[in-house]
Amino acid sequence: MKKLSLPVTPPEVIHPAWLRVCHWLNALAMLIMVTSGWRIYNASPLFNFRFMNALTLGGWLGGALQWHFAGMWILGINGLIYLFINSRSGRFKQKFWPLSPKRLMTELLLALRGKLVHGNLSHYNMVQKYIYVLVIITGVILVGSGLVVWKSVQLPSLSELLGGYDNARWIHFYAMSIIVAFTFIHMMMVVLVPRTLLAMIRGR
Repeated sequence: MKKLSLPVTPPEVIHPAWLRVCHWLNALAMLIMVTSGWRIYNASPLFNFRFMNALTLGGWLGGALQWHFAGMWILGINGLIYLFINSRSGRFKQKFWPLSPKRLMTELLLALRGKLVHGNLSHYNMVQKYIYVLVIITGVILVGSGLVVWKSVQLPSLSELLGGYDNARWIHFYAMSIIVAFTFIHMMMVVLVPRTLLAMIRGR
């Protein structure tokens, strides 16, 4: 007697294709902008240190600026698409709302003790929600301060809001530092939970 085979339900899509494309384009843009930005920083440092040339992109100041502007367009256009689709689709509200300071402290303590469970990749815990919201806001600040550093005369209102060219340079550096710190922590989490990388590549 022939056995009836039941239809196989495909795994749930965790990250849609548009999100994965935006994620990897953003990763590429940030890699270009950070490494070329370090080379630009070395030409006029804010602190008593410079970044190793081996970690920078561009070879010289002019080349670094060209790479930085190329990365800027990728980041800017890709960021606008990401924000637009997330807002229109309601994904922002679904993934990042509500925010609870009380739950954040509870889950942060669990995370520090290595006891925060991350079994469902389609659900963000409160620590992730706050970190991702912080990174999005930092990204906006990074772009805004970068525009002031680039076109402070042409953008007087934005320049005044950020305290002028010199202050915008400091803001830009600190925003970049937050993004780099987030990237380092993010990569450590990927090592601890490799399924997150697979989900961002194949969507499941």
